[in-house]
Amino acid sequence: MDIGKIKELYAELNPEIDKRLEEFRKIRENGNGREIFAEMVFCLLTPQSKAKVCWAAVECMKWDTLFYGSEEDITACLKGVRFKYTKARRIIRVRERFPEGKGIKELLDSFSDGFEAREWLIKNIDGYGYKEASHFLRNIGYGLELAILDRHILRNLVSAGVIEEIPSTLSKKRYLEIEEKMRIFSEEIGVPMPALDLIFWYSGTGEIFK
Repeated sequence: MDIGKIKELYAELNPEIDKRLEEFRKIRENGNGREIFAEMVFCLLTPQSKAKVCWAAVECMKWDTLFYGSEEDITACLKGVRFKYTKARRIIRVRERFPEGKGIKELLDSFSDGFEAREWLIKNIDGYGYKEASHFLRNIGYGLELAILDRHILRNLVSAGVIEEIPSTLSKKRYLEIEEKMRIFSEEIGVPMPALDLIFWYSGTGEIFK
């Protein structure tokens, strides 16, 4: 996608983008631990799975199964989610750390910024890499400055000339390098980072989701 098309879509979609970003901010300002935990689980499910399928799984689990269900109960809700048995076990582990979502908001509020919060999540939440942690923090209004570098975003960054090719693997160093290039690009064209991500998502799906 060239710069002209990005700016065109930004102008066209700006009201919808602002609405979605405001929803993310409201979770940070007014959301409770349960809502934040649901977003954390959603981002645990997304690797190699479709976002809408993953959110449907979270909706299936709310709230009894999510907080009190057995591994089998959780797995039954993960229809269409890849690696569902591994991901069910990860949900069990993360809810042991945050029972009923308690303590999660207080923890996030203790960090100085989204970058610090992201590093903690990667080190402490099984199943979280830079992409998943960035996605989670963006969705709850804590990391609007972070890049969610999935293959779809990377493909658009290549087409926009921001990077030369999609890397075969994303080490921490490479992720942060591309994130910084995306940040500079967003500043140069006047489209904020979170809006740029949603525009790239829209270009591939025809809608703005999570």
